[in-house]
Parts: sequence; C-alpha cells; structure tokens
Amino acid sequence: MLIDADAMLGRHPRRDVGAGTVTQALADMDRFGIAEALVTHSWSWLHDPHQGNLRVTDLTAAEPRLRPCWVMLPDTCGETEHFVASALEHGVAAVRAYPADHGYDLAGPDAAPVLDALAEAGLPLLLDAPQITWPAVETVAAARPALPVVVGGLGYRLLRQAAGVLARTANVHIGLANLSSHCGLEWLVERYGSRRLVFGTGAPARDRAESITRLLWSELDDADVAHVGAGNIRNLLRQEARAA
Repeated sequence: MLIDADAMLGRHPRRDVGAGTVTQALADMDRFGIAEALVTHSWSWLHDPHQGNLRVTDLTAAEPRLRPCWVMLPDTCGETEHFVASALEHGVAAVRAYPADHGYDLAGPDAAPVLDALAEAGLPLLLDAPQITWPAVETVAAARPALPVVVGGLGYRLLRQAAGVLARTANVHIGLANLSSHCGLEWLVERYGSRRLVFGTGAPARDRAESITRLLWSELDDADVAHVGAGNIRNLLRQEARAA
C-alpha cells in the first residue's frame, strides 16, 4: 500500500504537467498503485494560502482518497487567524509551509504560535528542503517534540546536513520525493530505521514513478517497505488509512 504525502492539485505555472485536476490526480494514482494522497493546492503556494486552502478543501470533500493539506502562514497580519482550529474543523490531515517563498522565518517568533498549535493538535508539518535550512528545521523540531516534521525534496547532496538533525531529534522525518543520493534510502534506513522515512512523490511537478521505483526497487525488506510506503504516514496522521 502506498500513501503519497507530497502531492498537489492545481495547474503548475512553470511546468507542463497537466491541469492538476482531481480527475487527473486520481487517474495517475490508479496507474501507479497509490491508494491515497495528501494534497495541497497550487494557489496556496503561489497565490493566496487562504483561498488555496479553501479550494483544496472543496475539491477533496467528495474524494475519500484525497486528504487536504493546508498551507500555513505566521498570523502577524491576521489573515490566518484561528488557522489550526479551522484546519481541524475542515478535516485537514497535515499542514505545509513555504517559508522561503512566503518570506518569513519558520524558526522565528512570528511563526511560533501557529507551530505550537500544530504540535498541540498533532498535525504533521511538511516542508521542502529548499524552503528552509537544516538548523531551522532542528530549532523548530527540538522546541516541539510532539510536532512531526517531514522534510522532502532533499536532492543529491544534503544527506550529511540531514544526518545530524536526524540523530539529535526524534520527530524529524525524511520524505522520498527527490531523495536523489545513490542508495540514500537504504543508508537512511540502516542508520536511523525505516520509521523515519515517509513516502511522497512531489507530483505532479515530479514523476510519481521516481519515488515508487526508489522504494519498490530498493534493497529494503518487505516490512521496511510497508513502513515507508504507508505505515509511517498513517502513524503520523494518528488514524488508519481509508481503503482505496
């Protein structure tokens, strides 16, 4: 079973990867054998987080295989007041942050109240490595041991930076999207255990087959593949996955 913890709806403005519709997402998931996905809307990333969050909630309301993942902002300007309470009310499964693109310090005092509320609510925080530094990841995670933090998009040469943070924290996890180091998945599992890895594709900006091949053709045993493919994100979401 595969649960994609890193997917997006909505058209991508710079890549010709389709219209980003629910129909297309479900068809691609069927093609690649993905049971469920956490989905953010491109509006929340590149336009207006509030409107994009509402949009992804509407689009996923009738699709039990797609679970909304909202985008957070610091509440310094008031546009995301009561963000976490509203997210829980709308059945949001996790929260994503784009601190570099949205122009704030995730480890600073402005974002702290929202992060504290996420930790209290048990909502995982999802990040892309290019959006944040590893010292900032460690600061956020160390200050909130109850907050699961999943960092995807590592690329090719970030394992050394990630390793120290993984060693010093228990609540930081690595996503599979663009985990490009040769045998990097196997090395991470050998050193930190399979419970620290979360399956995600980065679709549609990245081809879903990339992460699937990385996992299913790896040298991991079946139990570790099951943990990474679905079990770990299921545990982070604190509920059983719905059947596809």
